[in-house]
Amino acid sequence: MFTGIVEQIGTVLEYHNYDDSESGGKGVSVTITDASQVLGDCHIGDSIAINGICLTVTEFNENTFKVGISPETIKRTNVASWTKGSKVNLERAVSQDVRFGGHYVQGHVDTVATIVSKEPEGNSIIFGFKLRDSEYNKFIVEKGFICIDGTSLTIIKVDHNEAFFISMIKHTQENVVMPLKSIGDEVNIEVDLTGKIIEKQVTLALENQIELKSSPFTQMIERIVEEKVENYMKNQK
Repeated sequence: MFTGIVEQIGTVLEYHNYDDSESGGKGVSVTITDASQVLGDCHIGDSIAINGICLTVTEFNENTFKVGISPETIKRTNVASWTKGSKVNLERAVSQDVRFGGHYVQGHVDTVATIVSKEPEGNSIIFGFKLRDSEYNKFIVEKGFICIDGTSLTIIKVDHNEAFFISMIKHTQENVVMPLKSIGDEVNIEVDLTGKIIEKQVTLALENQIELKSSPFTQMIERIVEEKVENYMKNQK
């Protein structure tokens, strides 16, 4: 679990499509440097969010750490676009004494979005985004939470084209990587978990009501259908 409050900006040191070392696991691995702030209490197997992706530390020293990347992560995120020198947001998994300044973030990226606009507003920047996978648009709610590249942000507007917008204050600009990105670049998106839980519970409740013929929901639907049929038959006379 994370908070979406970035602790440090790190730098991609190495990206290996096939790492046959013991810590590489014969798969894709990424090594991050400039990371001393998040490594002071690190252990092998710890979780660190890199641009919002919860990844497992397989090797580390005082300033650098390595993580393995699964095929599912490559499919869901923008990790394949990382190259040596890329700047990334870093956050350690929360401990019991962490105050939640952001919101509950799993580090399980749902999809990516493309930056479609970037406009100054006073000392803030208004960023606009469009999701790659439209099925997640239903979780994008004005004034709701969203995690973008591991940063907890508030959606300020959703337009008729399903683009959504956030306002980034000066302090955040100075402590995350998004201001370094340009229109057309991709970012990792984790929608608010609360919306997904509510959708699942409502869907299950409706399915259970539909399957049970004596349920209030089924009886209501039957009554509505009967009334519609009755009115139709009257109008045909």
